[in-house]
Amino acid sequence: MVEIRLKRGESVDKALRRLKKKLDREGILRDVRARRSHEKPSVKRRRKMKEPKINFYGNFSL
Repeated sequence: MVEIRLKRGESVDKALRRLKKKLDREGILRDVRARRSHEKPSVKRRRKMKEPKINFYGNFSL
C-alpha cells in the first residue's frame, strides 16, 4: 500500500501530486485500469510481448 505523509506546511495539492507520481512510478494505476475490464488471453500475450524489457543494468531492450 502506498502511503504519503504530509510535510509540515505542505499543501494538500502538493501531497496529492506526490502521491500520483508515486503511484505512476510503481505502476499501480496502470494495473487498476487494466483490471477494469476483461482482457482475452491472446490480447494479454501480445501486449506483454510488445512491452519493453528492463535488463539487469536498468536499460531497456526490445
